[in-house]
Amino acid sequence: MEQHFVIRRAAAGDAAALLDIYAPYIRDTAITFEYDVPAAEEFAARIGDIARTHPYLVCERDGRPVGYAYAHNIRERAAYDWAAELSVYLAPAAQGQGAGTALYRCLIDLLAMQNLRILYGCVTLPNEKSERLHEKLGFAPVGVWHGAGWKFGRWHDVGWLEKRLGGDGAAQPVIPFPQLDGQKIQECLDRYTEMLNNGGLN
Repeated sequence: MEQHFVIRRAAAGDAAALLDIYAPYIRDTAITFEYDVPAAEEFAARIGDIARTHPYLVCERDGRPVGYAYAHNIRERAAYDWAAELSVYLAPAAQGQGAGTALYRCLIDLLAMQNLRILYGCVTLPNEKSERLHEKLGFAPVGVWHGAGWKFGRWHDVGWLEKRLGGDGAAQPVIPFPQLDGQKIQECLDRYTEMLNNGGLN
């Protein structure tokens, strides 16, 4: 049976479904350094907090969330306002179908619309799939934090990758995500939804 994907903006009401995707990463992997699965209410608050400034996207397949991606400030100081860290999580059944690529590419385009200039991926090593995704989308490795996180009884290295947008000219004011033109946001979501449904993003 043909599958139908939709990429859309996340809402607080997605929290439980997105936690179903995220929880196994917490319990079973060091991909996230979080130890405890948060309550749905806390996760809903995280979605709301991020969406006030940055995109938070959901990928649905046949009406059910199978992945999500978001960006957030990498540091608090004002000079870092043009930088963001990106994250993407997929349900196992959605992997290898282009959903991660579609979410990340859509996220990058929306961040460019906000006038962001440098994007970072943070990857617990080794993670060949994540490293390959970042490099395919133009991220370059820039360093490793050795033994940066303790989980499951051992230390884990963290690799950092970066992607620069817009050249080296003067920074333009960052536009908070909700202040972007809603039609342009939807056009971006629709464009990557169509690409994903047409199988052009693997």
